Amino acid sequence: MPPMQTSSSRLRKGRVKTLGLRLGGVGLLLVLSVQGQAEEFEFDIPAQTLSSALKELGRQCDLQILYNPDDLKGKLSSPVHGRLTPEQAVADLLKKANVAHNLEDNTLTLGAAASAHTMSLGPVAIKGKGGLEAGRIEIDGNLSSQYVSALLMAGACGKGPVEVALKGSEIGARGYLDLTLAAMQAFGAEVQAIGDAAWKVSASGYRATDFHIEPDASAATYLWAAQALTEGAIDLGVASDAFTQPDALASQIIASFPNMPAVIDGSQMQDAIPTLAVLAAFNRQPVRFVGIANLRVKECDRISALSHGLCAIAPGLAVREGDDLIVNANPALAGTTVDALIDTHSDHRIAMCFALAGLKIAGIRILDPDCVGKTYPGYWDALASLGVTVQR
Repeated sequence: MPPMQTSSSRLRKGRVKTLGLRLGGVGLLLVLSVQGQAEEFEFDIPAQTLSSALKELGRQCDLQILYNPDDLKGKLSSPVHGRLTPEQAVADLLKKANVAHNLEDNTLTLGAAASAHTMSLGPVAIKGKGGLEAGRIEIDGNLSSQYVSALLMAGACGKGPVEVALKGSEIGARGYLDLTLAAMQAFGAEVQAIGDAAWKVSASGYRATDFHIEPDASAATYLWAAQALTEGAIDLGVASDAFTQPDALASQIIASFPNMPAVIDGSQMQDAIPTLAVLAAFNRQPVRFVGIANLRVKECDRISALSHGLCAIAPGLAVREGDDLIVNANPALAGTTVDALIDTHSDHRIAMCFALAGLKIAGIRILDPDCVGKTYPGYWDALASLGVTVQR
């Protein structure tokens, strides 16, 4: 079977989606290279939140965009498709948004953005020097273990021994570091632990080997939760306890539904928290999620997105307290009809987790559903194959 083609694993011609953008501050300036204002471009921008559509517009036609986030709140774009000039694309995209705008040279200004921050949307050019220099590298792993994993893997191809040390022993999703180290060693890398927060990687390189790659446990959480919500049975072909990925720990909590614990520490299964948060809405008791501060710096601020999405279903269904998320469970929601428009912020996990709410209540509408392509492009087809009605 060929590897699954996700937007994380391929670059599409001139259409690489930049992740992790946050619409904070008074105004944001999205800066991209400019190839000529009169040039025509091939556009493919579905209707979605206006902020997400503008980002995609900038990427697809190399346009600089200046705007005030407050001017865009709650507004939706119109679809833009076909070969158009930037002027035509802007007119189509803003057709129903009722936002004052001015397109001059390579800059689109919306509203009255008096000040702005500059964000580079990539791509980034990296010029290699043949490998990491021998020595010690210290890195803060509090935001993500991925930075640490990258340095460890590169260290095996360095010019000499490389020591990777954490600034502090705390790290989010440390279990994924253990997976990285195990994979490195399976391919012949020599890694020595130095206490709990440092590793020495020899310049051993890698050798070819047969290696089993297990299914994505983060993606499996949606199907485990669907099974729990519907009291059905879904065979994934892999037992939940056979997974080695940290997010698979969520299977035990999902299995306890509708009696999930009152406090859930998400520090070592961060990508599973959106699934668990939506599931908690139908639990028999409120659930407080702790250890999830890192969710604020994912593809979007997931704590905020989850809170707003749950409250769109029912006011007060979720509350944020610092970096904690409290879901005020209400099993009586099951079988009701709501009018809930879920802003995914182009975050695949927000889209997929709120689809689960639609298994219990009617009226869930999800913006930018195609964002699931980042990790699970067949998600909507998978739900349909299980008998779920998905309308576009």
